[in-house]
Amino acid sequence: MILLRHGQSEFNLHFTATRRDPGIKDPKLTPLGHEQAEAAAEAILGGHQVQRIIASPYTRALQTAAPLAKRLGLPVLVQPLVRERYAFACDIGSPRTALAQDWPELDLNHIDEVWWPAVEEPADQVEARARLFRAEMSALADWQHTVVVSHWGFILSMTGQSVTNGQWLRCDPTGPAPESIVWKH
Repeated sequence: MILLRHGQSEFNLHFTATRRDPGIKDPKLTPLGHEQAEAAAEAILGGHQVQRIIASPYTRALQTAAPLAKRLGLPVLVQPLVRERYAFACDIGSPRTALAQDWPELDLNHIDEVWWPAVEEPADQVEARARLFRAEMSALADWQHTVVVSHWGFILSMTGQSVTNGQWLRCDPTGPAPESIVWKH
């Protein structure tokens, strides 16, 4: 499967410049982030047969998944399991009802109204979510045709690799999980 980190968000833009949490909840993509989402869709379509798109419920992930979904005519399957590690203001999501207003084409009935944690999430919990998702994907016969639009911390937990905004990499969920994960950004 392909793990795609969302494009640059308003949070990423400000945090990169200041190294301080700017307090932006569930940020949207910047113009550069939209360009990164479009470029990722083009690159992925250039060499992969995609049959399933899974995305985190954060707005930045949904916006990143949208160009690929539109080109393929596929629905985006919203999966809170692939969300970011809750550690900053940007990790406060939008309630299900607000997401439903912004994204009426998405099926959100399976997610809770508040689907993100109430307190900072320890690294081992993110790694446990990644192991669970790895097992779920391994059970699918066609996991190779899946794109998962996710976040830095979750992709790190799945692969042991740090990726930049709009970057994607391949992940074999049937293979071994990373032996060690270094939580430095």
